[in-house]
Amino acid sequence: MLSFDACNAARLRRDPRYDGRFFTAVKTTRIYCRPVCPAKQPLTRNVAYYPTAAAAEAAGFRPCLRCRPETAPFCPAWNGTRSTVARALRMIDNGALDQASVVALADKLGISARHLTRLFERHVGASPQQLAMTLRLQRAKRLLNTGNSTMTEIAFRAGFQSVRRFNAAFAKLYGRTPSSLRVAAGR
Repeated sequence: MLSFDACNAARLRRDPRYDGRFFTAVKTTRIYCRPVCPAKQPLTRNVAYYPTAAAAEAAGFRPCLRCRPETAPFCPAWNGTRSTVARALRMIDNGALDQASVVALADKLGISARHLTRLFERHVGASPQQLAMTLRLQRAKRLLNTGNSTMTEIAFRAGFQSVRRFNAAFAKLYGRTPSSLRVAAGR
């Protein structure tokens, strides 16, 4: 932890090098801020410094609505929506949408399904369901090319709920049935 004087000097300069290294708590307002906060500077006698946002909150302070100290550098929220999308991508890759809905995935992420879909459109360019379908079809194509499993086994191992959906999705993307693609790959 930095000394009171070092923190105070950095706060007064609004020095960005100290952003996330300590938090300024204002005793009179019971609000804590980042050292770069654009709000009016409090008097030095009214401040205390904490090493983390959690420590300031544990001491009874609430986050500033201007500088949003709970999203300070080095915390996951600092990455913003990219970290949420990255978590969702990992979950989808692990089969989160094979058995559950987008609503269930969004609940696990702590956001609404509509917001998750908007984030995917912005960062990925496709909806969560579209991404999940692409991943399922890629898995199925690999399974078609690397073994002699039945179409039913491939469909379920790839994450499809039925062979009918598997065949329809495959035909829509590749313009042919999975079995015809397998025969072509065998040649």
